[in-house]
Amino acid sequence: MKSLNYIVLAISGLIAFSCDDEFLNPLPDTAITVESFFATDADVEQGVVGIYDAIQGVNENTNTNTSEVNRGVQFEYLLTEHRTDNTRSATLEGSRADFHRYLVDPNNVQSEDYWASMYEVIFRANNILDYIDVADEANRAKYAGEAKFLRAYAYFNLIRLYGDVPLVTEVVVPDDTEKLFTRVATATIYEQIVADLQEAVTALDNSFKSRASKAAAQAMLAKVYLSQPSPNYSEAQRLCEEIINSGEYDLMSNYRDVFYNELNDEIIFAIQYQSGNAQESQGFSAEFTSAVRAGRQDGLNILNDNLIADFQAHGGDRSSVSYVTIGSSNEVAKFLPDGFGVADSYGPNSRNAGNDWIVLRYADVLLMHVEAIMAGGNSTGNTDALSSFQKIRDRAGFTDAVTTISKDDLLTERRVELAFENHRFFDLQRFGVADAVLSAHAAEMGYSDYSARALLLPIPSREINLSRGVLTQNPGY
Repeated sequence: MKSLNYIVLAISGLIAFSCDDEFLNPLPDTAITVESFFATDADVEQGVVGIYDAIQGVNENTNTNTSEVNRGVQFEYLLTEHRTDNTRSATLEGSRADFHRYLVDPNNVQSEDYWASMYEVIFRANNILDYIDVADEANRAKYAGEAKFLRAYAYFNLIRLYGDVPLVTEVVVPDDTEKLFTRVATATIYEQIVADLQEAVTALDNSFKSRASKAAAQAMLAKVYLSQPSPNYSEAQRLCEEIINSGEYDLMSNYRDVFYNELNDEIIFAIQYQSGNAQESQGFSAEFTSAVRAGRQDGLNILNDNLIADFQAHGGDRSSVSYVTIGSSNEVAKFLPDGFGVADSYGPNSRNAGNDWIVLRYADVLLMHVEAIMAGGNSTGNTDALSSFQKIRDRAGFTDAVTTISKDDLLTERRVELAFENHRFFDLQRFGVADAVLSAHAAEMGYSDYSARALLLPIPSREINLSRGVLTQNPGY
């Protein structure tokens, strides 16, 4: 893990790190003692904000170094959308093009970066929890709830992408190899995720959309319950209904406003970026473009033909907002840099865009509600499920009354509603059809290297090397 060498040093007690720009990737020379940093409630809150910085990551346009900075969620589309039938790279060059062809190896730099980024989130959360007593008593539960929500978020992503991973829930010194690198069964990590999110639900309110909230914890916990090997459908349904009945969230009437009217009524949790600010912007929006060179590489989220076919049949009003066809190129339109399209050469800050990254939104909750009611069955005519599904369809312009929903209907609806938001891979996993769908997709596209082993990414070689053999590799790599 990129940050394992730095997160804690045993010198006259434990060490924490200042929450400035370098906090994203703390190095020894940025370290200061806990006593001089975590001295007040404001210091602890600043440390909590630093956890979000780790998710946000460093814009590749700001710092191109691949060994000292983490990208947070800015590479996530490669590990998710590209490994499905949704999107691919426009070229076959470089390690990014390996994802859509199922050629990712243990030395892949983007996978390595994502692993390090998620553990950066975890270690920062652990550090806050270790010193929560420094905070004012009235704020301790809230700060701890935020930290545990973010730790759960990181672990949920890791286990769905890599399987069994090291479970670190306390501040440890860098040479504690067993704690840092021993892989723990996914079932055990799910128990920790559930416990963390349950505490977050209790401790948080809905004051924020760009920070953890009660509804965000409820929505994520519902998804966790749906994703476990033995799903807890009744609890997932209850959590979704609590969000629905709260009246605090609603679908935007105009689908475009979901993405360009940020922190709107539909957003439950989003990671914020600032346009034109080199330290707080993102670069993935520019990389999704292809008609005009806007990013460093471009053409990194090109639509596959079968997704376009689903949009044409089921997208309705969402299609023109979701993708745009320019010549022979079909590119993502949901996250055009600051909303600027090709006619404006993608705007003045295409490589320093301010588009927020949406983690959870109300439409996802409505569709999870249907999924929970369906409870693993092949279809449902339940009136509550129909109501939630109908709201999504109505907003898309399909107003004919829905009388029954099949599993395939729900999976397709999730595909076109949430395309390019990094849900498709996890949806295929959760619905139990990942291997069937992806093997058929690979055969259609001529990706001869696909096999079921590709459902898990390889553990990064650098982590295995750092562990001195304690960390083991996934089968087939």
